Amino acid sequence: MESLGTYLRNERELRQISLEEIAQTTRIPIRMLQRIEDDDLDALPGEVFARGFLKSYATSVGLDAEDVLGRYGRRDQPEEDSAPAPITAITPPEKGRRFGIAIALVILLILFTLALSIVLRPRHRDTPIELSQASTQVLDARV
Repeated sequence: MESLGTYLRNERELRQISLEEIAQTTRIPIRMLQRIEDDDLDALPGEVFARGFLKSYATSVGLDAEDVLGRYGRRDQPEEDSAPAPITAITPPEKGRRFGIAIALVILLILFTLALSIVLRPRHRDTPIELSQASTQVLDARV
């Protein structure tokens, strides 16, 4: 089965219409028309624009726009002759990996607890022994 771009190019050439004429009629830039004929539809500025360009192109050439849009919609579907994709089994994750993750989580919990205990530890501001004894003597002298 021929591609959409090849089909459109062949129909245009069969009717002896140039790309310039289609560009004038549809106001679609020639580079976009070339991309359509080259099957570079992903380079068009979006799905809505692609469908609009194809519809305008088909109408200006004298083709059924719905047929062209139908071909455009079927372009990504696999042909009936192609073999179905092989089915692969889903394998559960290895138990060793689960164990490793559990160990890592325990280590992180221990490190978090250790860091938290260091940050939240009360800080005692002990006065040096000499000052402590001097202040005791001053207090005793006042009494």
